[in-house]
Amino acid sequence: MAQKAKKSAKKPAKKSAKKPAKKAAKKTARKVAKKAPKKKSARKPNAAFMVPLAPSSALAEVIGNKPLPRTEIIKKIWDYIKKNKLQDNKNRRMINADSKLQPLFGSKSQISMFELASVVSKNVK
Repeated sequence: MAQKAKKSAKKPAKKSAKKPAKKAAKKTARKVAKKAPKKKSARKPNAAFMVPLAPSSALAEVIGNKPLPRTEIIKKIWDYIKKNKLQDNKNRRMINADSKLQPLFGSKSQISMFELASVVSKNVK
């Protein structure tokens, strides 16, 4: 048993797990620098979207005849579409025409939501 005690006594003492203070400080400084959010520039809206546009008579039946910015026109059309449940049930991207939207859509009975911007641009002044 005396031999076993000697072997355990010969094992070197474990080094402490602590790093020197300088290295730890540098590492935390790098972490803080990486996590700091970048400053974003204030986003300015495009003035072209904010210009009030007069709707055509066909578009005025849906949104009213008051001049509105393009963004508000699109919002009012979507409100009308959702209120009257004109989105296709199977393919929600498609918009079905009713009696008020048919003059805007032309000869089509159904358009894609991506075509809506071109319909609006044709019907504003």
